[in-house]
Amino acid sequence: MITFDLSPAVAQAALAPLGHELPDEDALELYALIVWCHLIEPGDSVAGRMLACRGPVEALDAMLRGTPVDEVSGRELTEARKRWLPRLSARTVADTLRVAGARGITVVTRRDACWPQQLDDLDVHAPLCLWVRGDAAVLAGLQPSVAIVGARAASGYGDLVARELAAELAGSGIPVVSGGAYGIDGAAHRAVLGAQGLTVALLAGGAERAYPAGHTQLIDDIAKTGAVVSEVPCGSAPTKWRFLQRNRLIAALTTATIVVEAGGRSGSLNTANHAAQLGRALGAVPGPISTPTSVGTHRLIRSGAACITSPDDVRELLGAWPAAPGSEDVPSVAGSARTDDATRVRDALSVRLRRDVVDVARRAGMSVDDVRAILGMLRLEGSVEAEPDGWRLVASRS
Repeated sequence: MITFDLSPAVAQAALAPLGHELPDEDALELYALIVWCHLIEPGDSVAGRMLACRGPVEALDAMLRGTPVDEVSGRELTEARKRWLPRLSARTVADTLRVAGARGITVVTRRDACWPQQLDDLDVHAPLCLWVRGDAAVLAGLQPSVAIVGARAASGYGDLVARELAAELAGSGIPVVSGGAYGIDGAAHRAVLGAQGLTVALLAGGAERAYPAGHTQLIDDIAKTGAVVSEVPCGSAPTKWRFLQRNRLIAALTTATIVVEAGGRSGSLNTANHAAQLGRALGAVPGPISTPTSVGTHRLIRSGAACITSPDDVRELLGAWPAAPGSEDVPSVAGSARTDDATRVRDALSVRLRRDVVDVARRAGMSVDDVRAILGMLRLEGSVEAEPDGWRLVASRS
């Protein structure tokens, strides 16, 4: 048997930095759960089965003793102990909790009122607990909510679509969840913050530090009004496996997942796959057929994902979620904060003559990248057409 002090006194001392005042039995259960978080990788079904049937304390004691349990086979337990026991360290757990306390990070479990019950749809692959920086209470209000995800190397078009979808949805009271990454994720988070809405970031590493580091200020800003969440303890590195497992949480936490841009092997397709498996609503934004970041979204649409061209499409996907009072004043995707720029682009186009992007940019007095992004939006609303020899306005039918 492996020696490990699993006593109320040790549990209370380790949990002290979190500021909890718990009865010994509750403190011991929370401490055991946190120990488990240090032993396993996200989504470990062997641990999930043991904890579901025996609870964290009894399951941990059985694991330490190597005692056979009905929920897993002897071979599964033997192999699992080879993975888990090298990570067993009371000092590491105590250090993690000190960091969590210093950074104001809360540990949320199924016993807490703010636990998002939709995560339980993951069954034995559900997270054991959540490490939350910011307002943990917001996790109970994510039904309905929307995940907006996509390529890290987003195009100007994708960035614009993500920002305008996120801003209008947030402005009508719908929370937006994403992964805090560069590209589409970051664009969505920033747009929600700008609209003074609610956004939640799911990280693949510990919640105490931003990844990527270039988003440190963004993650800090999200924590001020929303929540930054991870299922792995503070100090955990964001590995490839944890990114993939993090994606299942984004899908499970939200009512609908919207993929704005995605290459053929994008991690966003992994999120979409989880959403489909969980029976969540799934949508994708079409893009130019000539760009690699449209390959994944077009594949999703061919496979049955809803074609998203406006915030109203997302609301329909949510089941006609009612708009907040005053939201009728929130402009649509095709005509929101960039309306003046869109007008300049339209003015630079002709109904009869086809003009390339460089010519349109020169006439509008704008950058080529901005013009490409706005042309993409205008194409979605049907006011312009793209042909091999250039762009032109569609004649009004009125």
